[in-house]
Amino acid sequence: MITVHHLENSRSQRVLWLLEELELPYRVHRYERDPKTMLAPRSLREIHPLGKAPVIDDDGVVIAETGAIVEYLVEKAGGRLGPAANRDAVLRYRQFLHYAEGSLMPPLLAMLVVGRLGLLGRPARAPLQRMFDVHLDWLEAELGTRPWFAGEDFTAADVMMSFPLEAARARAGLDARRPNLTDWLERIHARPAYGQGLAKGGPYAYA
Repeated sequence: MITVHHLENSRSQRVLWLLEELELPYRVHRYERDPKTMLAPRSLREIHPLGKAPVIDDDGVVIAETGAIVEYLVEKAGGRLGPAANRDAVLRYRQFLHYAEGSLMPPLLAMLVVGRLGLLGRPARAPLQRMFDVHLDWLEAELGTRPWFAGEDFTAADVMMSFPLEAARARAGLDARRPNLTDWLERIHARPAYGQGLAKGGPYAYA
């Protein structure tokens, strides 16, 4: 059985959601953040040297990195929630699967760090927000042409995009001014498997 090493209020919530969507059996090993530093506990290093979540252990096969985990689980489920069988959908699927962590998360993390610097970080806030708004504007336009990121159907690419856009709504300016993204968030949160993943993972600040 798959074990998910899950850190509270983290990207690993996506893995629980995907497992529920794919109806694959799993168990959760949940970790709490350090209340002062908000970092993952050192015990996660016993699972993987980086000490980060998510990590899955599938009967001895240990995999880190959310995108790699998502690809592994989709393959394990026989391709369910992979892209539709046309080139445009496949390319969009691959693009958003990697864009979520490769391009969208770095400015979000920078904004989080700057926010914690208080007055020292204030000069950087507006430039970072302008940089991030470029991403939000592009994504808003993309969802103006189709209901889901890869195409007409919900895929694992939408699962990957969930955490950065949930975090953006919490701290990076995503609001009702971008109705396509707001509607997309409401639709993913209404999915039964999303709620089931939350029930397994415990409290989650971004739902």
